[in-house]
Amino acid sequence: MKRKAVLYRKSKDGKKAFYIDVENAESILYFLKSDEANLKKFRYALDLLLEGRPPRDLYDKENFDKSCEHVTAIKLFKGKKNPRIYCLQYTDGCTKVFVIIAAELLEKKKSEGLTNKEKTIINRVASYQYTLVDETE
Repeated sequence: MKRKAVLYRKSKDGKKAFYIDVENAESILYFLKSDEANLKKFRYALDLLLEGRPPRDLYDKENFDKSCEHVTAIKLFKGKKNPRIYCLQYTDGCTKVFVIIAAELLEKKKSEGLTNKEKTIINRVASYQYTLVDETE
């Protein structure tokens, strides 16, 4: 079953686009807005994602096996609460735009390695297929 993702922001050159999973948008946005530090760090991460190359401690692949090679995580505060926004990234075949979709939120990552809970989330995100929606059109 396809999921929907709504456009959140595009890069200035239009070559990258950041979407949010419609089913999880409310919880992701609520978490970000619940603390000004969360929102500020997210905006910083998004600027680097869309306009440059974010450092690996802020955004990196979460591929522990071949099936989840397109899953990444935005790591807002490593070493503190350590929340993660798990994303799916790929190049859209029709438009050639590099797409990043914020798919699921993990509010607190407690271990250094990946636990079974995190691997389950990553595998679930890897299985998602999306219909992309731009509500500005």
